[in-house]
Amino acid sequence: MPTLVAHSHLLITGGAGAIGSHLADAWIAGGGTVTVLDDLSNGSAANLAGALGGGRGYLVTGSVLDAALVEDCVERCDGVAHLAAVVGVGRVLAAPARTLEVGTRGGELVLQAAARRGRPVLIVSSSEVYGLCDRLPFREDEPLALGSPERPRWTYAVSKLHSESLALALWRERGLPTTVARLFNTSGPRQSAASGMVLPRFVAAALRGEVLRVHGDGTQSRVFCHVRDVVRALVGLLTTPAANGRVFNVGGEEEVTIAALAERVRSRLGSASKIVFEPHGFSRGEGYEDTTRRVPDLGRIHALFAWRTEQNLDSLIDDVARGLASDGRAVAAPMGTP
Repeated sequence: MPTLVAHSHLLITGGAGAIGSHLADAWIAGGGTVTVLDDLSNGSAANLAGALGGGRGYLVTGSVLDAALVEDCVERCDGVAHLAAVVGVGRVLAAPARTLEVGTRGGELVLQAAARRGRPVLIVSSSEVYGLCDRLPFREDEPLALGSPERPRWTYAVSKLHSESLALALWRERGLPTTVARLFNTSGPRQSAASGMVLPRFVAAALRGEVLRVHGDGTQSRVFCHVRDVVRALVGLLTTPAANGRVFNVGGEEEVTIAALAERVRSRLGSASKIVFEPHGFSRGEGYEDTTRRVPDLGRIHALFAWRTEQNLDSLIDDVARGLASDGRAVAAPMGTP
């Protein structure tokens, strides 16, 4: 059974985004080689400046929906980390059909190409697949509860769950080494406020002295995790054979309400920004369903190998702020739909 090691050649789809580019940096730092496949619709080649500079990182600009290109990229590599997706609530709500196409068809093309060559695959999924589950903390082996297909916000979760299911089916039926990582609110440098993700959105507004807009009453809670901690987990999952055929939550351990997060950002950055509460329908459309709490059970990944988070929420806020402040465009740009 093929196993990835430090010097392997890794294909990262969607690797020009915040998470993928940090994974590329870490993989190269560990002695490996990286090929990134990305259409740059959300990510940026600038995120890969370090990875592309030493002769062991390569960027292929193209779509994960291009079957011939995917086949070529998989052929050249020893394994795959599949991250390509439509990113950000605003983009998902605006283009649900595109979200499904990229998520389902893109995942199929990657997994089928990998299966033909026996290449190990890590599917980077999302806590969104837990949907409206109310039994906390979320465990990987418990039932899921997605919302109605009449509400387009669930198309992202459906697309991720499709790739998860296909990956695990290929493991069971054909012995293809596949692993699923469900990420919980990953944030850090290189994450754009324009994606609509809440922490960089709050930080960017605080840096500009603008209003921090909290959707709903702010009592909904999340657990945030620094991208560097997440990447250490992903590298571990890629290189640990015992992870094959299983799903793993990857996230932080400090639960915080969104209202408290806004106040924490404002206080941490010494900002005079006001905090304003808005109905979900104001920016996300009527009928938008939010989840009340999203907290991972991390027992499974803790039992697999010695991974623990090293960054707390304050250090995460600081690093997001430094990243946005170093990129004048990110701070000056108008906010995307959250």
